[in-house]
Amino acid sequence: MLVTNETLAPLYLDKIRSVLEQAGVNVDSVTLPDGEKYKSLTVLDTVFTALLQKTARSRYHAGCPRRGGVIGDLTGFAAASYQRGVRFIQVPTTLLSQVDSSVGGKTAVNHPLGKNMIGAFYQPASVVVDLDCLKTLPARELASGLAEVIKYGIILDGEFFTWLEDNLDALLRLEGPAMAYCIRRCCELKAEVVAADERETGLRALLNLGHTFGHAIEAEMGYGNWLHGEAVAAGMVMAARTSERLGQFSAADTQRIITLLQRAGLPVHGPREMSAQAYLPHMLRDKKVLAGEMRLVLRWR
Repeated sequence: MLVTNETLAPLYLDKIRSVLEQAGVNVDSVTLPDGEKYKSLTVLDTVFTALLQKTARSRYHAGCPRRGGVIGDLTGFAAASYQRGVRFIQVPTTLLSQVDSSVGGKTAVNHPLGKNMIGAFYQPASVVVDLDCLKTLPARELASGLAEVIKYGIILDGEFFTWLEDNLDALLRLEGPAMAYCIRRCCELKAEVVAADERETGLRALLNLGHTFGHAIEAEMGYGNWLHGEAVAAGMVMAARTSERLGQFSAADTQRIITLLQRAGLPVHGPREMSAQAYLPHMLRDKKVLAGEMRLVLRWR
């Protein structure tokens, strides 16, 4: 079963189907609507229905050509749940999904009261990354992925952050060697963290830098109106400012983050129409909340 969306299907579905059929694989497919607002229980049920209607085979194998995290997160959760778990392969087609959401086994759907609140940890059988897929990305989607790339440099690898400062223009031009190194390094960094803490009981929470603020923006503004990377970018600046106010981060380093995000075409402020009070209800539903107390991932040194 190939699971894709209305944007990706015209670009990749026939090509992937042809390759699989030439290899003797019988291929069914389901095409979903495109957008974060469709990462829902209702659309998840569409995938379950397709699996039940289109095959009588006992242990199904799902594949998901994906744009962003929506198709991969949703299909991964479907694979984790259907028949108590079937194998699936990720085929990420955006920078964000290639460097972040396809690696690590997090699967989920959204709830109207919070992002990624219903899900499971479930590892794909494999992840197929094709740099040519990035050529179909709108500039805004590429920038959204760069937010997660920059996150790794901030929280895990200062030398990589400096490399990004020196090579951002090459990444924006989709130059092959630079992009290949960038994706490989991000996957290495995330894999190291996931290997040490797959279930996010400690170290893996570091990968949520900017996400507590960012998820609040996405939920308040309506899923899809702010792309995930855009919300995370603004959230990382908020986190840096918080660290700075606590005396644990320098104003100069905060400015380096702001400058790099702006060069990537990303926002460095939250929505003007969103008050500080509007953040709190969403942040208090964050998965890192413990015993009713909010916990933030901050850059500390």
